[in-house]
Amino acid sequence: MRNALIYLALLVTGLSLCAQEADTLAVHDTVEVPAGRSIPMNGVFLQPLQERDSVLIADQLVYGFELRQVEEGTRFALPEWKNDERGGVRVVSPWIVDTVKIHRTKKGMPRLMDIRGGMVITSFDEGVYDLPQIMVGRLSKDGVIDTLVFDPMRLEVKTMPVDTATFVPHDIKGQIRYPLTFAEVLPWLGLFWLVSLLGILAVCLWIMHKRKDDPAFIRRDPAHIVALRELDKFRGNKLWVPEKQKVFYSGITDALREYISSRYGISAMEMTTAEIFADMKGTDAPEELLSQVQELFERADFVKFAKYVASDEDNSTVLPLAVRFVTETYQTEVEEESKNGGQE
Repeated sequence: MRNALIYLALLVTGLSLCAQEADTLAVHDTVEVPAGRSIPMNGVFLQPLQERDSVLIADQLVYGFELRQVEEGTRFALPEWKNDERGGVRVVSPWIVDTVKIHRTKKGMPRLMDIRGGMVITSFDEGVYDLPQIMVGRLSKDGVIDTLVFDPMRLEVKTMPVDTATFVPHDIKGQIRYPLTFAEVLPWLGLFWLVSLLGILAVCLWIMHKRKDDPAFIRRDPAHIVALRELDKFRGNKLWVPEKQKVFYSGITDALREYISSRYGISAMEMTTAEIFADMKGTDAPEELLSQVQELFERADFVKFAKYVASDEDNSTVLPLAVRFVTETYQTEVEEESKNGGQE
């Protein structure tokens, strides 16, 4: 009786030091398991942390017990494991107790829980080891002390076999070179094609910029189309007024000068009126029409440089004369080209 009271006092003291909250189920402790009623139990387990067919040296395993439907308020004292200095099985991590499941009960009844406790063990020596019994002290909420005894298990630790008869030592292997896959090459191919397209685009833009100012690549309208388009801007009599006659005559004569330069190859833009028509005498332009156009240029010189004011009658004949000069000389060019084409 006296021994039972001493064990009970040790149990209560150890549990009170390690107690958690009021509703905590299991208490971790490493005191000696007290005496009391011994109850054989099932539920011991030995589970490797690494899934293998066998246990090798230095593999870690969880050795512990499982209890089902434990009433809330029950306290436990866990046994202490002392490592043997000579080797064998050693403890890596102390006891860890977890609540696996909580069962529903009627209102007002204590909860029932499934608990699982275990410690992590390992061995660095090959051999077969009989693990010690797991004896857990249980103190119910009614003050009843029991010792739950779980049958021990056997642990077999193996090592990698070495065939000494056919064993041949090998040198250190070199770095492994994995084959190149298409998925690895694909981003670089995409980058190569992107850079290539950007390079081609840059070259095309540079060529277009260079040809922009190159006369050989500039598409120009025929000389007569350009001249008629410019002359069409001066239709109407609003430019006949004295203060605008200079602009009127300058615009028409400039359009004709450009046409003569393109049609006959004469530098009419830099030449005087006399020089232009002196060179025009040897062309295919009709003499009568050429004489009328020369009078137009001379009148324009008077308007631009001598402040001459032309009459409305003279002004009305300027634009039709310029248009007729362009169209008749253009028709002459077309007839000559058709004759040359027919002879060929």
